[in-house]
Amino acid sequence: MAGEGKYRVIQWATGNVGTRAMRAVVEHPDMELAGLWVSNPDKAGLDAARLVERDVGYEGTCPDTGVIASQSAADMVATPADCVLYMRQGTDIAELCQLLASGKNVVTTRGDFHDPASMAPETRERIEEACAAGNSSIYSTGSSPGFITEAMLLPIVSMSRQLDCVTIDEYADMTSRNSPDLIFNVMGYGVSVGQFDQRKVDYVKHDFAASLAQVAKAIGLEIDEWRAFGELSGANSTVQIAAGTIEAGTVGAQRITIEGVKDGKPRLRFRANWYCTTDIEHHDWNLRESGWKVLVEGGTPMEVNITFPVDEATYPSVTPGFTAHRAVNAIPAVCAAAPGIRTTADMAHVLARFS
Repeated sequence: MAGEGKYRVIQWATGNVGTRAMRAVVEHPDMELAGLWVSNPDKAGLDAARLVERDVGYEGTCPDTGVIASQSAADMVATPADCVLYMRQGTDIAELCQLLASGKNVVTTRGDFHDPASMAPETRERIEEACAAGNSSIYSTGSSPGFITEAMLLPIVSMSRQLDCVTIDEYADMTSRNSPDLIFNVMGYGVSVGQFDQRKVDYVKHDFAASLAQVAKAIGLEIDEWRAFGELSGANSTVQIAAGTIEAGTVGAQRITIEGVKDGKPRLRFRANWYCTTDIEHHDWNLRESGWKVLVEGGTPMEVNITFPVDEATYPSVTPGFTAHRAVNAIPAVCAAAPGIRTTADMAHVLARFS
């Protein structure tokens, strides 16, 4: 693109985050939607505008884009575009290599590319070869991991010369989430308090340890190992939430901790505090409203608090934008970056531009 016109963008998948990203592209002063890949056959054949209206709650009628949803990856590879917003469930490395080799940069909310050194060597080699062939770049970002673990963390620690430990606490209030299958079957609330499923811990560790490892390398902080563990806490009383009932004594909150350790001491830590009630057995968790708290311990101690000032009814429709919009705003920086797997630490700042 390089100043010759608008960035041509392909939207890859239209879940909660993908649809909001697509709307942002359609409305962006410097971008145009060039293509749309969907996994759901019911969406195929529709103008992108219809999906924006249906899935994002667009006020009024979204003008036709002329971009028709397709299930053909080959058609998308053949479509001229500067960047692909890759937001599907699961990462298809072969698919990504085709896109990158065709000359398309990729911004993805998949967490596989936060730290190239942490990737499986064979996978990293395939991606790097595709980038070299297409003179293209790929970048993983989002709100968490991404913004809070990299873009926000790097300038915060720039205030320090002695850094003992940084702890990022993420708080997510699930009480307004009307998704019974997610709350009870996937996340495991409302069941007897037992041992935390280590598979869930490892799933979270994969993305967050890589994101924090990127920061550790950037600031020269040596880490001996990355540890991860989960904790469950029972509800002290029965509560009714949007998804159903949490009985007293069953799981009402959970916490997953990922920490980089040096000489037996945590130096970088991310802690996910997800809860359906704050009235829990572990009072010392100090659960608070949704958002983040960053605590810096060392020569320049700091505490930074971020919350989301929206009402309970609006919250579920607002939060996907935190992930989607950072990815959209990253497109110019990724298109301008050197070929390869790019990171927040080595790339130009992601800047938002408003009309």
